[in-house]
Amino acid sequence: MERPNWAPGDIDLERPSVARVYDYWLGGAHNFAADRAVAQQTLETMPELRGVVLNHRAFLRRAVRYLLGHGVRQFLDLGSGIPTVGNVHEIAQAADPQARVVYVDIDPVAVAHSRSLLAGNGQVSVLHADIRDWAGVLASDEVDKQLDFDEPVAVLMIALLHFVPDEEDPWGIVGGYRDRLSPGGFLAISHAGYEADEETEASRQARKIYDRDVTRMRFRDPAEISRLFDGFALVEPGVVRVPAWRPESPADVEESGKRFPGFGAIGRKA
Repeated sequence: MERPNWAPGDIDLERPSVARVYDYWLGGAHNFAADRAVAQQTLETMPELRGVVLNHRAFLRRAVRYLLGHGVRQFLDLGSGIPTVGNVHEIAQAADPQARVVYVDIDPVAVAHSRSLLAGNGQVSVLHADIRDWAGVLASDEVDKQLDFDEPVAVLMIALLHFVPDEEDPWGIVGGYRDRLSPGGFLAISHAGYEADEETEASRQARKIYDRDVTRMRFRDPAEISRLFDGFALVEPGVVRVPAWRPESPADVEESGKRFPGFGAIGRKA
């Protein structure tokens, strides 16, 4: 396969990545044949998956607008992925050109393309790091340059923590970031999951393909997701299906939204 000029030379073009599969589902162009193959195979099993991904992206936009409305001008976007339309800095800087953002991702394509896209934007930094190493992320030059933790910072974990299995302690990872926030800081999470015994056979088969070819996923129920907000006060309406979190209009929450395979919420540190 010919390597595109935007792809770092040290990455394996034959190995799918979370960020690039997600980019394909969002309609992006920064993905390889291996990413497209597994993305399409998963869609054949669960055609509604693209809509699921778009709903997580829409939740991100609504969350950022909510946070802007509550005075937040600093954002730490963990597992940010490959930039597509509607990124955090676009929304935040449209409201306030001085808003600051740090994007963090483990995928070198996501990082390389983000840095290229954001060259010249002094209020945005991109960090190549593993979000599970919360101490390293928080001690990085990129975070130190952009974010003042004496002021409110919003930590964003959008469609991220379902890739962190229980044995890697997602609750402890979130706690590391939480403890760095000052009172008035926020945490926003969207997460794949179901109520007990609710997952469909199509979803199980799609997840099996994804687990085998990309990375393991851990679906969680609302109680498990609520635990991620220990130390935060949940803002209304709490942990709900992703489309039902402060929808832009009642029409946005159709019957299918009541069965949506994921939940979202925002919490404020007291």
